Amino acid sequence: MPQFFPPNANAYARVSLFVVAVLAGAVGLGLYNIQFSPYVTNQGIRPEQPVPFSHQHHVSGLGIDCRYCHTSVEKSSFAGIPPTKTCMNCHSQVWTNAPMLEPVRASFRTNKSLVWTRVHDLPDFVYFSHEIHINKGVGCASCHGPVDEMPLMYQHASLQMKFCTDCHNDTAQNLRPKDQVFNMKYVQPSPMHPVTVKIAGQNVEFKSQDELGAALQKEYHIRTKLELTSCETCHR
Repeated sequence: MPQFFPPNANAYARVSLFVVAVLAGAVGLGLYNIQFSPYVTNQGIRPEQPVPFSHQHHVSGLGIDCRYCHTSVEKSSFAGIPPTKTCMNCHSQVWTNAPMLEPVRASFRTNKSLVWTRVHDLPDFVYFSHEIHINKGVGCASCHGPVDEMPLMYQHASLQMKFCTDCHNDTAQNLRPKDQVFNMKYVQPSPMHPVTVKIAGQNVEFKSQDELGAALQKEYHIRTKLELTSCETCHR
């Protein structure tokens, strides 16, 4: 009976299996990288807005506190988008004829809200409360990054589940005194830069974030790692 396969068929089969395995690995690696890329997360992307609002100018340049515009951030899950009247409190007196601010003036004249493009937009199946995080000592910059240095707003963090669970697994690393939550220039404690915080009614000096975080976890009654990483904490 003649041989059906040529003598080198086994070699071809081994090479083809190796090629398939390499291609499958490359595809898997590519899909993994795409999943964490700005293409999926929108990280670092500056969406077009009706007015090119600069946080750098208003926060760093003028010293405006976050809460002046985001009025509900301490008492609501949503930080709030300022109404046009808030903008006009200043711009009825300064830059009154600036062409770039005409959409703001038109909105005020017609009583029609500006349609801003959300930069930080979590999926509907995710529950997030600004109120809880603010009142537990999590600073704005922990999620939003150096907003005071952004001429145009962009999403600093990936906002994927890993970003949230990394923090919930080790909350001590992101806690700060409540009076420093809105301080965009806050620096974590170190031996060269100690931080004094009132703990249980007494002023205590901390020289490391590990020590400060552990103390604030108790002071602010932060929930346990098991509770914070439970599915129902964010998916309700």
